[in-house]
Amino acid sequence: MVPWQNSEFQEKNMCFFPIMKKYLKLGIVCGVAVFGIAAFITGITFGILHFNNSNGRGGFDSQVSNPIEEEIAADASIFNFSEENLSQDDSELSYISYRVKKGDMIGFIADEFGITQDTIISVNNIHSSRLIQIGQYLKIPSMPGILYTVRKDGETVATIAEKYKVEAEKCSSVNHIGLEEPLKAGKSLFVPYAELDWVTRQEINGDLFTRPIKSRYYFTSMFGWRKNPFDSSKRTYHGGIDMACAKGTSIYAALPGKVVTAGWSDVYGNYVVVAHHSGYQTLYGHMSEITISKGTFVDTNTRIGKVGNTGMSTGPHLHFAVYKNGRSVNPANLWK
Repeated sequence: MVPWQNSEFQEKNMCFFPIMKKYLKLGIVCGVAVFGIAAFITGITFGILHFNNSNGRGGFDSQVSNPIEEEIAADASIFNFSEENLSQDDSELSYISYRVKKGDMIGFIADEFGITQDTIISVNNIHSSRLIQIGQYLKIPSMPGILYTVRKDGETVATIAEKYKVEAEKCSSVNHIGLEEPLKAGKSLFVPYAELDWVTRQEINGDLFTRPIKSRYYFTSMFGWRKNPFDSSKRTYHGGIDMACAKGTSIYAALPGKVVTAGWSDVYGNYVVVAHHSGYQTLYGHMSEITISKGTFVDTNTRIGKVGNTGMSTGPHLHFAVYKNGRSVNPANLWK
């Protein structure tokens, strides 16, 4: 008889088998749990390793075509946000109108529209930056630059661009004129990114000349029409400014230049004329003494004479006059 057929054996093991069954079930459950945890850890590890080796493509192999990426690439070719495409077409010149308001200055307006003071001055033909008025309308171009008036027949866009050291092709495109096309005197064109010369800028800002008398004085007659000081029944045009002060007061050149005349006139008495750059000349009249000679180069610290009462004069003063290309201009608009 085999042992498990023995009644005594069976009785002893009746309690053993349920216990074994219970532990076997528990072992299976634990084994499954351990296997699951191991599989989970293995999966995570594989995923991390694969992601780290995918060249930043989120787990996709760089050798495999990705339809989503292809679609994005196609869109990028349509919406190309390169600097070249983002930049505006500035080959066309346009203008807007701006009304000057309280507190405005040319510099502030220029900054607001991203252009230069020279541009506003040139385009609006402003002769004095001090004279813009509230309510005045200004033309504002779409790009910086200046207006240029052709001075003689035969000038070209190329020669004008060379003069102002700007891009000739740009100038040609903005004005729709060929580079070598001969231009007639009097024609106006816009020169992009050009600037006014120093003299013109100083003229407009009223900073070209220094005052010829550095000590105390007062004005007795201004530039323009006035009552004739020798006949009050008449009005005559005064082509300068009279600055009264003590006889013998030093007179200085108002701008560097060369003395072209030093002599006598029945009208101006002892007088001196100094020639400057850009077609300017200055005249100093009624001096008691001339302290400079013709041909001398002077600057603003050079004394050229002394205040007097010579010529047609009613008392000690300096008659100061400014000429631009032979025509008298108001000195008050040109000095500091």
